[in-house]
Amino acid sequence: MKSKDLQLAVKNKYENGDGPTKIYRDLAGVVSLRTIKLWVKMLNQTGSIDLSHSPGRPRTVRTKANISKVRYRLTQKKQISSRRLAAEINISRTSARRILREDLGCFPYQKIKQPRLTDLQKKKRVKFANWVLNHYTKNDTERELFSDEKYFDLDGVYNVQNDRVWAISRAEADRQGAMHQKTKFPTKVMV
Repeated sequence: MKSKDLQLAVKNKYENGDGPTKIYRDLAGVVSLRTIKLWVKMLNQTGSIDLSHSPGRPRTVRTKANISKVRYRLTQKKQISSRRLAAEINISRTSARRILREDLGCFPYQKIKQPRLTDLQKKKRVKFANWVLNHYTKNDTERELFSDEKYFDLDGVYNVQNDRVWAISRAEADRQGAMHQKTKFPTKVMV
C-alpha cells in the first residue's frame, strides 16, 4: 500500500470511531503506532492529513543537483572511479556509490579481456581449429610436451580489478568501451 492509501484508511477508521491502538492492530503493524497517533492529531487539528514536506531529515547529499552532476560525468568519454568521482563532486564515497547504484541504477562492470584480432586472424583460427579436429586424435594430443619456461610480456600487466565501467547493462558497458584488447604477439622476454 502507498502512503496516501494508508492515510485514507487511517482517516476512515478514525472517522468511524476507532482509536489509534485499534487502527494499529487492524493494519497489522504496517504503520507504526506513533505515526498513527501523529496522523490522528493532524486530523483533530486540521481535519486532514497534509504532509507539506517529507517528515524526516532533509536530503543534503543525494539531491537532484548532485544526481545530475553524476549523470553528466558518466556521459563524458573519460572513465572515472567512484572514489575519484566522489572527490570531484565533493561528496563521500558512500554517497557517490548510492547515487550510482540506487538513483541511476548503474552497476560497476569489469572490463573484459579479449585478444585484438583482425578479420584475417579470425579466419585463420577457425581454419586451424577445423584442421586440428580433422587430423588429430585424443592419443596424439596426450603426447604433446609443455616446458616450464615462462614468458613475460613487455606490454605490461592489465588488472581488471582496477578498472570499472559504470553502466545500466552489460550491453551498454560494452558500448562505452568495457573491452580491453591485447595484441596477439606482444614483445616478450623468456625467463
